[in-house]
Amino acid sequence: MTIITVSQLNNYIKRYIDNNDLLHQLWIKGEISNYKRHSSGHIYMTLKDNASSVKCVMFYSDAQSLKFNPENGMSVIAFGRISVYERDGLYQLYINELIPDGKGQLYAAFEQLKKQLSDLGYFDESIKKRIPEYPSKIGIVTAPGSAALQDIINITKRRYPIAEIYVYPAQVQGIGAENTISAGINYFNSRLKTDVIICGRGGGSIEDLCAFNERIVADAIYKSDIPVISAVGHETDYTISDFAADLRAPTPSAAAELAVPDINQIKITLKNSSSRCKSALIAHIRQKQGILDNLMSKNIHKLLNNHICNLRIYNDDTFDRLKSAYSNMLKQYKNTLSAYCINLDALSP
Repeated sequence: MTIITVSQLNNYIKRYIDNNDLLHQLWIKGEISNYKRHSSGHIYMTLKDNASSVKCVMFYSDAQSLKFNPENGMSVIAFGRISVYERDGLYQLYINELIPDGKGQLYAAFEQLKKQLSDLGYFDESIKKRIPEYPSKIGIVTAPGSAALQDIINITKRRYPIAEIYVYPAQVQGIGAENTISAGINYFNSRLKTDVIICGRGGGSIEDLCAFNERIVADAIYKSDIPVISAVGHETDYTISDFAADLRAPTPSAAAELAVPDINQIKITLKNSSSRCKSALIAHIRQKQGILDNLMSKNIHKLLNNHICNLRIYNDDTFDRLKSAYSNMLKQYKNTLSAYCINLDALSP
């Protein structure tokens, strides 16, 4: 017979449960009761249905990201893992994420696709493309006639009026919207090459934004040779396209500001650069002028005149010697010619 302590029993059960992969990632639906937020920031509650209940804890690190205030009687869906609190021999749900019921399936699908694409490297920072500083052509994938499109156009024209804007009219909500969004991204890559693509829409509920949480959109962004800015107007929450894009903007207006520079700032920069170049050139001229003045103060011009005079004297002397040598050589040639003439005359018949 083997006798063990209570601690050993609880520890064994804890290790047994912790090693069960089926209990590591659970989505559990239930009604909140016994809700309590501790001064430490941790949340303690019970999730129950018509027949059973389970104790739960959500630590501060996870609780601070809640987008709503949980209350007793509220129907929620919790994501977390089952483990054992050894001291009391109590198994409970350790919650990592808590969402109101009704949107649970969308959130669950979102998290599942997010993890899948993350594992495939879709969100790696190392593959993010740099947004060009001075784009000449900008492609926009959004709903035609929308406020989001008008905001992007207005801000782009105000900040960088020399840019050319091209719009691909996409459906951003409803059945098949994800297909038109991906088609727009592919269009700018295959047919109308732009320097950057802005893809997005105005804000909305998770149901409204679900097209931007589809795999086909993430694939189009991931495969795009052109940098993509995701501009889904929902500042607090992220979509799959936000994670996959090369740059995420919280709103369409912010996307326009990130896509193009401010031409007024460029003018100021050019003016400052021109002033610095002018100042540098003036300083360089003054430096050379100082060197010249220093040489002049040392009577360098007199030394130069003396050197020139010496060269003139040397030139005259050289000329005289050449003239004398030429005369002597000419005289010698004349004498030789006279001797030849006398010899020829003596031989004359």
